[in-house]
Amino acid sequence: MDSSILIIVLSLSVLISYAFDLFSSRFKTPSVLLLLLLGMITRQVTEYFAVQVPYVNTILPTLGTLGLILIVLEGGLDLELHAERLSMLRRTLLASLLGIIGGTLLMASMLYLLLNDSFYHCLLAALPFSIVSSSLTAQIITSLTDGQREFAVYESAYASILGIMAFNFLLLSRNSVLGAVLSFTRDTLVMAVISLGCCFLLLYLIGRINHRIKFLPIISVLFLVYALAEINHLSSLLLILIFGLFLNNTDLFIRGRLSRIFKNDLFEKELDQLKNLTAEGAFVVRTFFYLIFGYAAVPQDLVQTDALIVSGLFLLVIVAWRWVTLRLTYRGPMGPLLWIAPRGLITVLLYLNIPEDLRLIGFREGIPMLLLVLSSALVMVAGLGRKQLTTESSDQ
Repeated sequence: MDSSILIIVLSLSVLISYAFDLFSSRFKTPSVLLLLLLGMITRQVTEYFAVQVPYVNTILPTLGTLGLILIVLEGGLDLELHAERLSMLRRTLLASLLGIIGGTLLMASMLYLLLNDSFYHCLLAALPFSIVSSSLTAQIITSLTDGQREFAVYESAYASILGIMAFNFLLLSRNSVLGAVLSFTRDTLVMAVISLGCCFLLLYLIGRINHRIKFLPIISVLFLVYALAEINHLSSLLLILIFGLFLNNTDLFIRGRLSRIFKNDLFEKELDQLKNLTAEGAFVVRTFFYLIFGYAAVPQDLVQTDALIVSGLFLLVIVAWRWVTLRLTYRGPMGPLLWIAPRGLITVLLYLNIPEDLRLIGFREGIPMLLLVLSSALVMVAGLGRKQLTTESSDQ
């Protein structure tokens, strides 16, 4: 493909995604649906003109991993750990844990009854679908009350990191649960120590680097450490989360003499710049991930009867269990929070990362796409219904 054509395609993709995002915020339509649809239309167009898009199956997991890092970093940079928020932090952490554990067990039991494979394979297949998407949640909570919005943000941020850690634990436990517990505990402690060391080092660099290009090298260091930790099967996303939390809550960790070493007068301004860079980077990566995911989808996989049935049953389990979880953890009327449980990038990426020898026999490839679409559509329909009720009450 000519380089000018490629530049035009990439630029148009970002601009169209930005337009979708504006449309989404105005009309409460998750932009992921529009991006997936655009990717599927693009595939039909390229097939009609006999144009081949190379390395799709290689690019998709790589983009997903980059997006995952940026999403977790973005979430960490948004979380504030203050004493007055301890109750909210505890309740959202409990909601995330209950959502992942209960959702995984219920969906795994359903798969076990339907497909009669080993329960371990069913657990691995079900876990990705129990994780709420933090990026999609952030797009669709603008109309909620402050308490509901805060609960949704914290819950989805916790769900991202806890879901990935649970997935890694399941992979470790394929041979021995006790061995997995020991390895997981050891690796998490090692990663926590490495993360704190990296946090102090990177914070020191932020205060000392005077070059106009500052944050891209620092984010590159994070990517490098993440990749090295991933190669050694450590909880690498813990580094990203701790770094984000550390920077956004330096008043808790950097005090007295340390503040003269690690902080400067421009730190708050520089932190805002890092947040903006992370948010825009995550936006670009998500754009191309969902476009390529839509492009890679096989239309025949999305209309298979058993795939539609399983996706519908999964959605029912998600909503029913979410009602139970919110009843136990949320104080106040649940309202729209019940329907805000979209599945997104993390679900797709974890499903793609299930090793071939641990794949669930008979599990349809179209289910991740279908559940992503159905959960996003549910949010959209609930939002439109809420908007209609609001309009009717104001007319009266």
